[in-house]
Amino acid sequence: MLNDYLEFLPQVAEAIDRGQPVLALESTIIAHGMPYPQNVETAREVESIARQNGVIPATLAILGGKLKVGLNDKEIDFLGSGEGISKASSRDLPFLVANKLNGAATVAASVRIAAMAGIKVMATGGIGGVHRGAEKTFDISADLPEIARSDVAVVCAGAKSILDIGLTLEYLETLGIPVAGYQTDHFPAFFTRNSGFEVPQRVDSVEELAGILKAKWAMNLKGGMIIANPIPKEHELPLKMAETATSQALQELEEQGIKGKAATPFLLSRIEALTKGESLRSNIKLVCNNVKLGALLAVELSRITS
Repeated sequence: MLNDYLEFLPQVAEAIDRGQPVLALESTIIAHGMPYPQNVETAREVESIARQNGVIPATLAILGGKLKVGLNDKEIDFLGSGEGISKASSRDLPFLVANKLNGAATVAASVRIAAMAGIKVMATGGIGGVHRGAEKTFDISADLPEIARSDVAVVCAGAKSILDIGLTLEYLETLGIPVAGYQTDHFPAFFTRNSGFEVPQRVDSVEELAGILKAKWAMNLKGGMIIANPIPKEHELPLKMAETATSQALQELEEQGIKGKAATPFLLSRIEALTKGESLRSNIKLVCNNVKLGALLAVELSRITS
């Protein structure tokens, strides 16, 4: 029955059938996270990085009511246009599928689709989390509970800098989601390497990460894992620049009354403008860095579990 809704790119289906490593990639970064043409260029670049590091990339989206596991060039171009593409979380999937609509998959939706497809590792930019002021708004990203219930490891540059990092880490603990810093003691904050919070665990090799995941799932400990991979030092935003731009963007968000799904795209766009494009350049570099690590992890996890 599930195959009535999943539609695999042929090379992705072949890799899964053969037990070869596959890396899941989300698609909101294409439709809502970056401007054109950088969004399409980045989507193609990260797929190339994945292949160079030994895995088949599977960019995930909802097109014509199908849960797409892997996209061709034409479909990536279509997502990049942003026309008629909704921002799809996991709760939106039945509506989009039943009504044969189009959606770019957030981290939450991507994790769910990857789990349906049997893909164990996903790479993204930064995860959602607990928003600032959540004690009043209860605004907590669906990314977190979705990772808690789906057996998919998520490689990211920590949580987006617009969030309350401390509360996000507390909520990850509440949900029982393991968090590991890759070659770092500090939890990264998207554009910067150090959010001011320590990671619960530090892991220094891909082999150790794969071993942890193998043990977790072998013990039937359900759910995924966060692998916090800091942006390379040479590409991080200066801390003062990041904080100033984020604070101003958040103030504008509140003044304009923007909420829900529109909030994150608005904030990222304003931070890009306020940093004169520096944040976009950092965003692209951190995504590429995460995809490389995700590919290496997928390869090693496939090797030790096959």
